[in-house]
Amino acid sequence: MKSTIHKIEIIVLALVVIAVFAITHYYYSSSLLQQVKSEGEIIIITRNSPSTYYIGNEGPTGFEYELAEQFAEYLGVRLAIIVQNEFHQILPALVNGKAHIGAAGITHTRQREAYVDFGPDYHKIVSQVAYRGGQQKPKTIEDLQNKRVAVIQGSTHAQMLLDHKEFFPLLDWNEYPGLSTEDLIHLVSDGLIDYTIADSNELALNRRYFPKLRIGFNLGPEQSLAWAFQKSEDTSLQNAAKMFFAQISDDGTLAKLKEKYFGHVNSISPADSHAFIRNVKKRLPKYERIFKEAALEFDMDWRFLAAVSYQESLWNSNAISPTGVKGLMMLTRTTAKQLKIENRVDPLNSVLGGTEYYLTMREKIPARIADPDRTWFALAAYNVGFGHLEDARILTQRAGGNPDLWLDVRKYLPLLSKKKWYEKTRFGYARGQEPVVYVQNIRNYFDLLVWLENKGELYELFAQNT
Repeated sequence: MKSTIHKIEIIVLALVVIAVFAITHYYYSSSLLQQVKSEGEIIIITRNSPSTYYIGNEGPTGFEYELAEQFAEYLGVRLAIIVQNEFHQILPALVNGKAHIGAAGITHTRQREAYVDFGPDYHKIVSQVAYRGGQQKPKTIEDLQNKRVAVIQGSTHAQMLLDHKEFFPLLDWNEYPGLSTEDLIHLVSDGLIDYTIADSNELALNRRYFPKLRIGFNLGPEQSLAWAFQKSEDTSLQNAAKMFFAQISDDGTLAKLKEKYFGHVNSISPADSHAFIRNVKKRLPKYERIFKEAALEFDMDWRFLAAVSYQESLWNSNAISPTGVKGLMMLTRTTAKQLKIENRVDPLNSVLGGTEYYLTMREKIPARIADPDRTWFALAAYNVGFGHLEDARILTQRAGGNPDLWLDVRKYLPLLSKKKWYEKTRFGYARGQEPVVYVQNIRNYFDLLVWLENKGELYELFAQNT
């Protein structure tokens, strides 16, 4: 009996050893991609910035975040995000195996290839020198000598300056730990440093928030952004990323994301941004309660309504155009009559009427069109009329574009002012460039309001700048 029990114990022990060996062997012999899928989670390290990752009104968002989210969905796994705000610590964390991928607006350089691998390039940028308006514009690297220059620690911009140091011995700079691009831009805008260097996409995003910021010159050639991976002979996860980027490039998803986050940022001038921030302090407080009341009634974001109103009237309730449209939301007499608005210059009536009219346009947009395109189309219809918007969508489709994408339709709206094109449409001539500018401006004004409010200083933040 004891012999039988002993044999059973030996067999069980052997099975356990075999099982442990099998599991261990599988874990170490399977590819990284297989491990990720087996564990059901992809870990991506990023940083907090307008061009990468941030917490928006509805939770995490940002260009890099949306790419990462879609990649996780592509693999069929959960997305886990590590936010490392100090850029110089992102790649070391990746090297040490704390994350699978670094997706943080990382420039693909030869120096970095020595200790990390890169996925496909997906966005082009150029390094630019930024300075404060009113100061002498720097034109060459020589102009940075004997000046207060600061860059992000561990960035390619620090390496660029180091490369120039041999030829310009008076060139000096600081690499502040813990500071973001936005922080450095703020220092430049306040005159606390003379120059900073940043990627063109980040400067474009931030120029709206800092109207005194100016671009001096490009430092170096165009570069590419790419995801970084832990250096390894196992390229399975990189190969999956290559296939993913090929797919979203072919189906237009990548272009759509770029348009969403960067497509509108260059449409507003520093002067317009400066005037807007000034009016946020001087005019908006008078009408903020009204925007919030209308937003509550129609379940909308009050800042969106405020952005539309600013584009329409510059927050002037007595505004009137040469064509006779009036009020905060610049309603036509016909529209006001349809909405039963008796007094177009009454602030509350105007905002309520304008909001209802916008939602009417939005309901006319085909149900298959999702946000944010649905919003941009509704705004364009608010400005130029639904019929003209449909004409532009038809022109887009005839030319082989996608009539359900704002990215495509905005290219054809301006053609409505050209006889060669509007003769082919049902509703004829329209100033088609206006709705394009109209939508882009509102997007910028909304971004500015959100950014200012998130800073917690909606009316005081830039007193010294205005």
